[in-house]
Amino acid sequence: MFDLPVVEKQDRKHATDFRNSLLDNGFSMAQFSVYFRVLASREAATSLERKIEKLVPAKGAVRILTVTDKQYENMRIFEGRRRNPPKKLDQLALF
Repeated sequence: MFDLPVVEKQDRKHATDFRNSLLDNGFSMAQFSVYFRVLASREAATSLERKIEKLVPAKGAVRILTVTDKQYENMRIFEGRRRNPPKKLDQLALF
């Protein structure tokens, strides 16, 4: 999850570069400024965290939340009045 400034032209470029880096690293957008990626192990998540840390722009904030498959399985998604069952995933890391 991230909050990056986009007022100045240079800030918008940094924010766009960061989002593109997430996509290049296999992330998908869950909603604006919330991206996720399924990983096989905690070790893989730790390695990816180090990689993402190097990509963070000088301004703004990035938060990383690691969720196990069991925790993700308990998530409920509401869209309008419909209730969608969660998709089965192995492990999830949100950035």
